[in-house]
This record gives sequence, C-alpha cells and structure tokens, in this order.
Amino acid sequence: MIEMLRKINMSRAVRTMQELFPEEYDFYPRSWILPEEYQQFATQSRLVKEKDATLNPTFIVKPDGGSQGDGIYLIRDPSELKLVAGSQAKQSVVQEYINKPLLIDKLKFDIRLYVLVKSLEPLEIYIAKEGLTRFCTEPYQEPSQKNLTHVFMHLTNYSLNVHSGNFVHSDSQNTGSKRTLSSVLYRLAAKGVDIKKVWSDIIALVIKTAIAVVPELRVYHHADIPPGKPGPTCFQILGFDILLMKNLKPVLLEVNSNPSMRIEHEQEVAPGVFKYVPSPVDKEVKVGVIRDTLRLMDPGHKKASVSQPRAGGFENREEIPTEAEAQEEGALPSLCLKQVYPKYAKQFNYLRLVERIAALFIRFLGVKGNMRLGPTAFRTFIRTCKLSNSYFTMASVDILYIDITRRWSGSLSDARDAGMGLQAFVEAFFFLAGRRFKSLALREQVASLLELCEAQLEAHPGAEDRRSVSCSRVLPRAGRGPTPGAANPQADSPAPLRRAASQDYRLHQRLKPREALRANVDN
Repeated sequence: MIEMLRKINMSRAVRTMQELFPEEYDFYPRSWILPEEYQQFATQSRLVKEKDATLNPTFIVKPDGGSQGDGIYLIRDPSELKLVAGSQAKQSVVQEYINKPLLIDKLKFDIRLYVLVKSLEPLEIYIAKEGLTRFCTEPYQEPSQKNLTHVFMHLTNYSLNVHSGNFVHSDSQNTGSKRTLSSVLYRLAAKGVDIKKVWSDIIALVIKTAIAVVPELRVYHHADIPPGKPGPTCFQILGFDILLMKNLKPVLLEVNSNPSMRIEHEQEVAPGVFKYVPSPVDKEVKVGVIRDTLRLMDPGHKKASVSQPRAGGFENREEIPTEAEAQEEGALPSLCLKQVYPKYAKQFNYLRLVERIAALFIRFLGVKGNMRLGPTAFRTFIRTCKLSNSYFTMASVDILYIDITRRWSGSLSDARDAGMGLQAFVEAFFFLAGRRFKSLALREQVASLLELCEAQLEAHPGAEDRRSVSCSRVLPRAGRGPTPGAANPQADSPAPLRRAASQDYRLHQRLKPREALRANVDN
C-alpha cells in the first residue's frame, strides 16, 4: 500500500482510469510525472499561454515520497521547477493548482477522511462518518507571483500550519485551525448547501480511487499470498485528503498510506517549554476509527447476542448494539465506520475493467512471488487468447513486448526486476484492444477484448500452464546490448517469422510514449 500510494504510482493508476472513464475520474487534477514528462508539461504549458495570453495557470509540485508538506512548492512556469536534488533527478508530480477552493472564514481548508480497506478479496471498504478539516492560517488569495511562497495561505498541511503564529488550538470542535468535518457540514447546511450530495460525492470519490489502485495491489498481494492459501488478514487505514472547490465539487489531493493517529499536540506552555496536551478534535475522530477497525478485523470473531457482551465489547459486527443499548449494557458504541463497498457495488462495478486485466496478468505470471511477465509468458497469453493472426504475427508480438517493456523499465525508479509489470501490460492490452476493435471507443475496445480473452480461457482452462519454456527469461535493459537468452524476434524466430518481423517493423516505429500510442489506438 505504501508503494502504491506514492505520488507517482497514484497518478499513473488514476490516469489509466481517466483514459477509460474521463467523466468519472475528473476529481483528480491533471498531473505530469517528473522528470520523464517534463517536455510534455513544458509544451502544454506553452500552448495554453499561446492560445490565451490572459491565462497564467498555477501548478503545485509534490515530491514523490514526500509527506507532511515537505518539499511542496508552487510555480507558474516550467522554468521554475527544481528538477535536480544533488546529482540525481528529483522524482516528483506536478499538478494543476485548484485556485478556486471553498472558503470558510476566508480561509482555505481541506478534509482528512479516514478509510478502512478491510480486505481485497472480496473488496471491502469502510469510511469514517466523522473526519477532520484542516485550515490554513492566512486568509486566502488567488495565487500570484507575489504570494506563491505563502505556504500558510496555499497549503493546508497541519504539520506546516501548526508552526504559524496564527494557528489556533481549540477545545471546541467547530472553531480553531482544526475542526470536525461534521461542524463544517452543519455550517454549510445552514447556508442552504445540500450536504447529502456533498457526502455522496465524497463517497463516490473514495470508491473510485480504491478501484484505481486495487489492480496493482492485487498483484502485490498475489505474490505473497496466492489464492486458496491460508495467510494473514491484510487491512489498512488510509487518510484521504480532499479539497472542496467553490462549486462544492470534491477534488482528491492525495491518499496517505500511514496517516497520523496522534490525539495530542505539542504546545508551548512557557517560553521554550513544550509539552503534549490532548486534542479534543483528534480524539473525537481517531479513537473511533481505531476502535472500530479492531472490532471489524477481530480474528476471533464469534457470534454473541446483544444481551451478552464480552469484556472487549460486541464481537459480531452484524449484531453491534445501538447507542442506547450500548450504554445500557456498558458496551462499546455503534460503529462510526460506514461500509460503502460492497454496499454500493452495483453502482461502481462497471469501472473495474483494469482489475479484470490484472486478473489476466496474474493468471499468466505463473511462478509464485513473481510480479512481472517474461517474454514467453506474454507469448503464451497471446496464443491462449488467440490474439495473433496473419496481420499481427508472433514476431510483432515480440516487438510489442520489447518496446513497451524497455520503455517502462526506463521510467520506473526501481528496475531491479526485468520483465513486464502490470502497468506495462495494461498499456499493451490497450494497444491490442485498439488493433482488434478499431471502430469502437477505447472503453468499448478494452471491454470487448476482455470478453474475448475471458471466453477463450473459460473454453480452454489451464491452457496457460502448458509451457515448454521457462517464463523467467528476461530482456536486456534499455541502452544495453542483447543478453544471452533474451527474447529477440530476429534471432529466436524461424526464417519466415524473421521476415515477418522485418516487414512489420513499422509496428515498432508506431510504438511511442503512452500518449502518442493512445492517439494511434484512437485513430
């Protein structure tokens, strides 16, 4: 989870979903991955200004592994980027800055919502009914060249604003620089805002974000805990940081894999003397999250009637008492965690296309603990699903594999394992879908190819396991010469296939970075 929710991996996962479902995933700001997409970012920024000279958008730069606001800064021009840290290029994400946020008391704020992912198989998600709102400590103004460095105005991170002289520690839940979400929603409701719609939009954002990151999480999970094998129960409490725009549309800022669960804060009680004091707002929100997570995840889960609570409270979550019953029996209060998935699965299951692609990927991985497809396994996938023909030969398949795998190995910060990872496989799948179903839109292309592959696998179960060659063969890294045993369509293929590879080399020429490839597919 920590790996998946780093800024770059998160952006890639959501971007894939934006390609398939642009309208459903418009809650995530447009992003570029640095340094690899610097040229695209610079070009698109220049084109925006050339089209309309009055436009001067602001961008926010976030280090890939950063947290607590560390290293975040605002820019208005690509030339202001700090691309190098020491002797190495700095891995970052640059995003369009939301310059019209909803304000309360003239201050910008964000929402910290706690989400429990209880299991991956089946996918089960809970959202805390109460959350935090973290306020800036300087009145908001739209970004300009003069105020870009005013972090207390633009950045809502608690760890930054707590050092401001204007930060207010309050014993009340509806005042101060950190408040409960419910206090803000009640205040909005008093102004006539439909807070039920705001809340349902936030729930939809959380579910859609989870659907975006689950495919790769499944690959990690499968590598350690294959299906049907007993293993540990995995769960995670996540911290979703959400911004409400002026029009009340929620925007996802980021997801924290390890959110702070402190219920106290440091306070200066005398000059130079600090001590930790309780934070009523944090306690109100976080104690319930931890308590209910432990109740839901209890591995000793046994049925107990409401009238017979045990020492630690009620064990069966389906029989958790009401507040009145809890007080009468001296037990724990009812859950503050609300199940949103699979409760609302019917509304969102159509979005799980990439998860089905991941299931194909996992099926052909073969070796336990492996997370990348070798060239033979990719060929087996193509053959088993009957995706090659006279127009798309196995030599062309090899070229596709080499091109995409080399490009992805060059863009990943951790290239210890050679082969095709899930994100590269998804790109290859999109390309294959575009070749096969040219007249359809991308979403329909992918859905149609999935149905075809799943039908072939259902008709020939176990076909992918009948391999004559080990799937552990690897390809040379980009920029190096061929490695002995590496897949090389010119050397490994019989003469007719070598000729086909030469004739079909135009395919290799067409395989460009992802955006260009998508344009080719759409055409």
